[in-house]
Amino acid sequence: MNCLLNLMNRTMFSQIKTSKKNKEVVAKLTRRLNLGTENVIARIAFSYSLAQDKKLDVKNLSDSSGKEYSKAVLFGENIDVYLGMISVHYGLYKTDKDLPKYIKMHIDDGLSLINKELEDRPNVDGFDFLIEKISKPLTEI
Repeated sequence: MNCLLNLMNRTMFSQIKTSKKNKEVVAKLTRRLNLGTENVIARIAFSYSLAQDKKLDVKNLSDSSGKEYSKAVLFGENIDVYLGMISVHYGLYKTDKDLPKYIKMHIDDGLSLINKELEDRPNVDGFDFLIEKISKPLTEI
């Protein structure tokens, strides 16, 4: 636990804010998917965006007028895992000044992707969505 606290204290951000548009999207997805609180949906969105294996450009950073998460609420005890995922994806060190921007961008991107994907599928719930996303890569092994 002390190691986790040390890592959290060394990271260069304390909060992440979604875009204004995605403040409404995360609330809508939270209600629809019924997988937990908004921070859980934000974690899923972050991971889903990273799983698309695309690199986002910090020059395209959207507004930060939306839902605000502290890093402890957003990532919980797994902050080192999430920071590691984004660091490896971009080849950054965990204290890089742009790390929070990439995190924010992948949360916003993931929320938009999930929202768009589910718009035309009103009968898909959170469990079905996750099983579909987990099962597909497993069948490719």
